[in-house]
Amino acid sequence: MGAVDDTFGAFLIGVVISATLYGVTFVQTWYYFSRYSSDPWYMKLLVGAILLSDTVHQALITHTVYTYLITDFDIPANLGKLVWSLSVEVLFNGFTGLLVQSFLTARVYRLSNKSIIATATVLSLVIAEFVIIVVYVAKAVRLTTFVEVPQLKPLSMCVNAVAAAGDVLIAGFLCVLLQRARTGFRRSDTMINKLILFTINTGLLTSICAVMSLISITMWPNSYIYMAFYFCLGRLYCNCLLATLNARKGLRRESQDEHMGLSLRGVQKSADSPIGPLRRGMPNDISIKIDTTRDYVEDEYSPARDKCAQSV
Repeated sequence: MGAVDDTFGAFLIGVVISATLYGVTFVQTWYYFSRYSSDPWYMKLLVGAILLSDTVHQALITHTVYTYLITDFDIPANLGKLVWSLSVEVLFNGFTGLLVQSFLTARVYRLSNKSIIATATVLSLVIAEFVIIVVYVAKAVRLTTFVEVPQLKPLSMCVNAVAAAGDVLIAGFLCVLLQRARTGFRRSDTMINKLILFTINTGLLTSICAVMSLISITMWPNSYIYMAFYFCLGRLYCNCLLATLNARKGLRRESQDEHMGLSLRGVQKSADSPIGPLRRGMPNDISIKIDTTRDYVEDEYSPARDKCAQSV
């Protein structure tokens, strides 16, 4: 019974949790299309492609568990065979990760003032992960039994290790670049702190899942516990991206409540600002424009009152 718990039991738990996260993904996708209808077509295409890939992945792992636990339940000889959907699902999970990480890589590119070194470093890990996944799937579809699966253990470990490294690196770059975007104004710096915390939280979820999958395959190589974690990885990527996109109006609303202008394009201050002009294209993902008006707003960390009104 213990062997069943560690194998098909782990499959079942992974599918149940993954299905729950898929429901969250679907709700977030509906929210995105209903609230952000003015987004450019390529952003909508990205969200649609991610939902489609996520849906196919959920269907594949559901087919896998149904085959083992229902169709072949009373045929013990078939329980040792590999179902084709178990191998193919890895490809769609990897494709989802590729789309999400590519989006975050593009954000690093913009934030870093189009730094080739920073972008290439992140992109190399993103591409390497997907290439390893393609190689893994190409070899996995040729296997027929679970006895042969340990042959792919090195590739499985590489996939999870590179995925975790990529997530940590992306989150690290974004946090550093946002930190450099500080303006000295209390309200704008508070908003940047929120964005840094949000970036850490979203990158942390996927990194932990990938690390747990890596630890599981190392400590329990004869079980399928690592697959339960891997089943959920793509779903976490989807929800992290959608949470990032759906949080934009909330952040803007907070900035308006605090009389601070916020957009997601690049920091820019007017030449008439008391602290002087700032170069356009400064490496960050937030644009805060402060124009001199008749309104007086006092910043706690400013030595004097600043005549400014903030606009989105």
